[in-house]
Amino acid sequence: MNRATAKRLIERYFRQLTEGCGNSNCTNEFCASHSAFQPLDNNSAAAKSLELFKVNAKLCDYYPSVRSSTDASSQMGSKMSVDEFSDVHYLTEHTVCRILGFCEEEGDYAPLIRVIGRIFSNADALMKSFRKDELSVTNNLESLTSNDEKQRETSKKEDASTRAALPDETPNGLPDACELTVDIDAVRRVYDRLLSIDQVEAALVNALIYLTPNVELDLEYLDVYETSPDYLNIFIIVMENSNLHSPEYLEVALPQFCKAMSKLPLTALARLSKLWSTYDLPHIRRMMETFQQLITFTVVSNEYDTENLVNDNETVVAATQCLKIIFYASILGGEVDVEHNEEDEEDSESNELTLHELLGEERLYKKGPRVDPLEKELGVRPIDSIRPLIPFEDFVNDSLNDVIEMDKDFTFFKVNAETKFSFQSCPFILNMITKSQGLYYDNRIRMYSERRLTALYSMVQGQQPSPYLKLKVRRDHIIDDALVRLEMISMENPSDLKKQLFVEFEGEQGVDEGGVSKEFFQLVLEEIFNPDIGMFTYADDAHLFWFNSSSLENEAQYTLIGIVLGLAIYNNCILDVHFPMVVYRKLMGKRGTFLDLSDSHPVLHQSLKGLIDYTGSLEHDMVLTFQISHTDLFGNPILYNLKEQGDQIPVTKENRQKLDFEALEKTTEYDGGYSKDSQIIKDFWEIIHSFGEKQKRQFLQFTTGTDRAPVGGLAKLKMIIAKNGSDTDRLPTSHTCFNALLLPEYSSKEKLRERLLKAITYAKGFGML
Repeated sequence: MNRATAKRLIERYFRQLTEGCGNSNCTNEFCASHSAFQPLDNNSAAAKSLELFKVNAKLCDYYPSVRSSTDASSQMGSKMSVDEFSDVHYLTEHTVCRILGFCEEEGDYAPLIRVIGRIFSNADALMKSFRKDELSVTNNLESLTSNDEKQRETSKKEDASTRAALPDETPNGLPDACELTVDIDAVRRVYDRLLSIDQVEAALVNALIYLTPNVELDLEYLDVYETSPDYLNIFIIVMENSNLHSPEYLEVALPQFCKAMSKLPLTALARLSKLWSTYDLPHIRRMMETFQQLITFTVVSNEYDTENLVNDNETVVAATQCLKIIFYASILGGEVDVEHNEEDEEDSESNELTLHELLGEERLYKKGPRVDPLEKELGVRPIDSIRPLIPFEDFVNDSLNDVIEMDKDFTFFKVNAETKFSFQSCPFILNMITKSQGLYYDNRIRMYSERRLTALYSMVQGQQPSPYLKLKVRRDHIIDDALVRLEMISMENPSDLKKQLFVEFEGEQGVDEGGVSKEFFQLVLEEIFNPDIGMFTYADDAHLFWFNSSSLENEAQYTLIGIVLGLAIYNNCILDVHFPMVVYRKLMGKRGTFLDLSDSHPVLHQSLKGLIDYTGSLEHDMVLTFQISHTDLFGNPILYNLKEQGDQIPVTKENRQKLDFEALEKTTEYDGGYSKDSQIIKDFWEIIHSFGEKQKRQFLQFTTGTDRAPVGGLAKLKMIIAKNGSDTDRLPTSHTCFNALLLPEYSSKEKLRERLLKAITYAKGFGML
């Protein structure tokens, strides 16, 4: 146990010995509220607190004191009311309404405040509160007002839509959010009533202050979530408090709560993110703004410098980690494309040590981006997001960015990640300037390291060291000179590209201290994107550049241009380049989809969308075929068939999605005893052709790993259907790498249909081999 945790526990024992827990019926002999307790002075209480801490003595639940504004008889009434509700060990909506009704009749909210304080300060009591199995009782309450009835109806609709929006299954075997036992709608209705009472607010604040240290200890040292997953209900219930962002909570209660939440295990964080992704936008935005406000409040309330880093502020760090849960919930709840990923190239492993490893620098040069554990647990990445619930820019906190010392933060990120928190592990909160600073430090360290390696190699080989990447170019031949030189370097010694760039214009005396390089890149870009060169086209409607499909340049030239752009970024030169987002998504390993056309080619996207949504007769009204045309560099038309003999195939309602299963049937091969004349194969194709669009795409996903047709249509797919035994209850399986479907010889067409539908519906992410 660390020093801060021990200190908090000792302080709690001290308050218990000096102030008591507030329960007049307390049975703890080490509590000032116990009837037989002998008062202690502060010195004696401090010594006794240390003794109790050493033996892990019992700590009482919290009963907030309530001052009565009435006479002695009223005080006696409050005493009776406490006794009356002492049997309440957890809360339901019905119980809260019953206590509220009693308090309104008596004109005194003391009983309610005591019960709220006692339940909300006790982890076990709060965890058992507002369970879904109480919903049937709640729905029959007659004590609610007509306004509450309307609110309930609205909440029912929201809850139904929430359940409908939940996926059938979760990645990595996570428990489904539907399995959470807390009745969120009931919690919201209760908060609506409680927060309208001024006296209750203080009880909720004090209870949260008392609750959270215990919760933090339970999570950090007792692994309570592993034994009781319903422990998560505590965080779900507290986060429904719409006043968490108010000043009363920002000082102590909310910071402590965030620290406790950050101690949740990874599976619990994923469940929270999964659940909150189903919330309506106002609710998830409120939670995001709550954590943002805490970060901003804490940052502006303190001063930071190179000695006092914001990375060491526990509140800011914990709130940022909590904000990450909302960030991924926003992604999950929006439009996501977890498919259409480029195949990862396997790097060949070698047992030989690299020079970086010999020098002890391997941590600085790990290949590939670091994968966030929560991202991996949820099976979704920010690059998979098409449109999140909350725009990414809303997660940026400018106040925090103003005080981050990026040189220190970068060191923590690269070297001390196990012991120090780096905000680069939560990049969603960083603005573009801060991220560029991190990139600058990363590039500079690589440059210096390459310089050291060059010097070392030169000493060993007895050669003159060349610490820079030198380019000598002529202004009037800048493209030819630069690309030829870079091509030679990339082929002969590609590691030289990691050196700092040094540009020299032939016949000029300028020394490159950064300015010459920037001028060089500016001139190169002007040439590369000149329409007369013909490598790129400019779309006036989208104000973006795109690759010219009619360019006379080969692929190697585009590779060299990519090297130029990479060198500019590596050498900290800002470029005025305008590509659509699909280019950057492609660089991050995502394949382009139809949705990307809305950004890169908006007119074409709108036309194709109109074609897909058209309800009239495509054959007679539009007279289209599967052939397109475009012009070459000289304005001559070029015709291109999207599929074999596409100019002879009219576009119809049936084939306008380009999922031509008739063509797939013609090209499918059979193995293991099946042929196109086998009865089960005939039944199989009848079933496939009867499927709707969604089921056909599910079949493609199951068999090939993607629901899209390849270039040239499904005729190019070359699917194989192989016999996988005689009649059985086993489901069909697939080898997606080979587009192979393993199909048992089922005894009837009905059984084949049932088994096939079940396989393609429930196998996503699990049943594919």
